[in-house]
Amino acid sequence: MPKPPAPPLPSISPLTHFDAAGQAHMVDIGSKAVTPRRAIAHGRIVMQPATLELVRAGNSKKGDVLGIARIAAIQGAKRTADLIPLCHPIALTRVAVELSIDEAGCAVCCSATVECEGRTGVEMEALTAVQVGLLTVYDMLKATDRGMTITDVKLLEKHGGKSGSWLAP
Repeated sequence: MPKPPAPPLPSISPLTHFDAAGQAHMVDIGSKAVTPRRAIAHGRIVMQPATLELVRAGNSKKGDVLGIARIAAIQGAKRTADLIPLCHPIALTRVAVELSIDEAGCAVCCSATVECEGRTGVEMEALTAVQVGLLTVYDMLKATDRGMTITDVKLLEKHGGKSGSWLAP
């Protein structure tokens, strides 16, 4: 019989996705405790005033920009492990997405709150939700404004797990 492969070497790097030999690997979370996890991310897409007016008035040729972007963001959170190679598939218990219009900044803002009961955090899912939501806004409005800019995407907070809570400064 063939000899089973040796267990992975413990990482000596502070970057947990690399083993002692410097090879990328999926982090072993099997011995971690199942705890409530929550992450909140935020971002925005800046556009021309006329483009923002289309969003506010609901006159985009492709339909309800904010409604479709909300659904896309939720789907993005659920599909994160399919997009980011070393992310674990996670059974999410909640994905809440809010899209709002920032008149003064001439932008659409997207916030995503993602939760689960699991062995690893949901920061990547929250960040992916925001990016996919904003990309959907771009896709729906690009015929009007190809110069839109997705900006300020960041993690605002995370809770749960061994490291506890973290809040953006």
